[in-house]
Amino acid sequence: MRKYHLLSNTAILHQIRRDQVTDTCRANSVSSRKRRVLTPNDLKHLVVDEDHEMIYCYVPKVACTNWKRVMMVLTGRGKYSDPMEIPANEAHVSSNLKTLNQYSIPEINHRLKNYMKFLFVREPFERLVSAYRNKFTQKYNTSFHKRYGTKIVRRQRKNATQEALRKGDDVKFEEFVAYLIDPHTQREEPFNEHWQTVYSLCHPCHIHYDLIGKYETLEEDSNYILQLAGVGNYLKFPTYAKSTRTTDEMTTEFFQNISSEHQTQLYEVYKLDFLMFNYSVPSYLKLE
Repeated sequence: MRKYHLLSNTAILHQIRRDQVTDTCRANSVSSRKRRVLTPNDLKHLVVDEDHEMIYCYVPKVACTNWKRVMMVLTGRGKYSDPMEIPANEAHVSSNLKTLNQYSIPEINHRLKNYMKFLFVREPFERLVSAYRNKFTQKYNTSFHKRYGTKIVRRQRKNATQEALRKGDDVKFEEFVAYLIDPHTQREEPFNEHWQTVYSLCHPCHIHYDLIGKYETLEEDSNYILQLAGVGNYLKFPTYAKSTRTTDEMTTEFFQNISSEHQTQLYEVYKLDFLMFNYSVPSYLKLE
C-alpha cells in the first residue's frame, strides 16, 4: 500500500490550512526572521494541557467558552466529566486554566516544540459583529460600556448627550467601526481581545500551529482534535445551537450602513486574518 493512502481527507484539509498560513506569512514578510522575538507576554492566550500535551490558543467569539470548558475537563484530572456542567463564567476565570506565559523560557520553548498546538478561527467580520452584539447591545455588559462605550461615544459622536457620555451603552455599529479604524485607537492601546486580530492574539507566523479549526466546521474539527489527543472516546465537543448566534446574514445587515471608505479601512485592519485563514472578501463589501 502506497503511503499517500494513509492520509485521511481530514489530514489533507488541515495540511492545506497550515500551508495557507505559512504562505500568507511569507508573502507579507512577517516571518520570524524580521519581527521581534515573542515574549512571555505574547503568550497569554495559549492555554496549556500538560496531561495531554496540548496547547490551545483561544480567540474570543470563536467558541472559546466551550473550548475552555473542554480544557478544564482535560486538565481537571477527573474533577469534571461533562464540559457543560461547568458554568460559562467559571470557564473564564483565569486561574482555572494555565497559560503558557506562566512558564519559564526553557519550559515555554519545550512545550511549543513538542505539544500539539491548535486554534479556532472565524470569518473576521462575522466575529467582529458577534463581539459588537455581545459587548455593546446587551444591557448587562456595563463594564464594556464604561470602559469602551463612553470612549467611543466621546470620540465618534457629535453632540452626544450627557447621559450617553456617562453610560456609553448605546454605541452604534458605525461608531464602533469608526473607533476601530481611528489611528488614535491603535496608538493608544492594543485592541481588546474580543476584537483583536487572530494574528495578534495567537501569533500564527511565529508559532507553528498543528491544527487550525474553523467555526464553520466547529464540531468536526473539534472532535478530530480530541481524537488526535487520544480522548475522543470519552470526550465529545459540546454541540449547541445558540439561537442568538451571529450569522452571515446578520453581518451583511450590519455592514449595510458602513461607508465604502470605512469598509475598506476596516478590511485593511483584518486583512491578514482574511488571507491567512482563507476567507474571501465578503460579497457585501463595497471596497474603494
